[in-house]
Amino acid sequence: MFHTEICDLLGIKYPIIQGGMAWVATAELAAATSNAGGLGIIGAGNAPAEIVRQEIKKVRNLTDKPFGVNVYFMSPFVDEVMEVIIEEKVPVITTGAGNPGKYIPRLKEAGVKVIPVVASVALAQRLEKTGVDAVIAEGMECGGHIGEITTMALVPQVVDAVKIPVIAAGGIADARGFLAALALGAKGVQMGTRFLCSVECTIHENYKNAVLKATDRSTVVTGRPTGHPVRVLKNKLAREFELLEKKGAEREEYEALGTGRLKAAVEGDAEYGSLMAGQIAGLINDIKPVKEIIEEIMEGAKKLLDEMASKWR
Repeated sequence: MFHTEICDLLGIKYPIIQGGMAWVATAELAAATSNAGGLGIIGAGNAPAEIVRQEIKKVRNLTDKPFGVNVYFMSPFVDEVMEVIIEEKVPVITTGAGNPGKYIPRLKEAGVKVIPVVASVALAQRLEKTGVDAVIAEGMECGGHIGEITTMALVPQVVDAVKIPVIAAGGIADARGFLAALALGAKGVQMGTRFLCSVECTIHENYKNAVLKATDRSTVVTGRPTGHPVRVLKNKLAREFELLEKKGAEREEYEALGTGRLKAAVEGDAEYGSLMAGQIAGLINDIKPVKEIIEEIMEGAKKLLDEMASKWR
């Protein structure tokens, strides 16, 4: 019922993409998502190319379904990671914090679909001209690095501005969000925070429990003065970032405080780790297998659509 052109483009059953979260989106999570009918994504983050290659090989041992790799353009290993992606003929890449334009000819030659994350209409239009296959319009409700525009405002404007398919991201965690995204004109959704609380996600239980305890006001945006704001759950680290901002700290101080903090969170430091999560965290109250998460969304969306049709007929 919810088979869209994104399903055909990527060869997947359901138009749901798992966010490429650094240190979080491992082969285990990616494979589980792909096996469940969505598109699993390995988060390359700042990892060296050979680590990414190992994750790609691991995914292929766990699933025969399409999967992808998220490439983070602020990584010092971008060129090497791209070489690995091309050599391994990864089906799909999503990209963030940069322009994949110079890599597109070789990626296309290798049969790789390219889907960048965008936070503005202008960027979506610019990237469409480079030949990308689709864009992920991500609102500032998301976890991790954020833009300035909300999902509700951003998605329909991007949809109207480009001819390629648009995938909605930011603040989506259940059937209601999925259906709303389609109503805005998106051809699918990307979810990150919801998959933090999946059985197959390999992050420490402390991180998962922090998400489960979250309310609607549990996130805060840190690092705005650096030009790269990040949404995280409130903890002692977040408060230290707020103190730096109040005293007008230099960028180097922010970088020194933030180095290695996401990995620390993944390994269980819930106080001084960077617990990246979106505003939708307050809606998440259980940990379940990825397959159940996706099926619950698809079945719930159909039920909701039927109820709305009956009610407003």
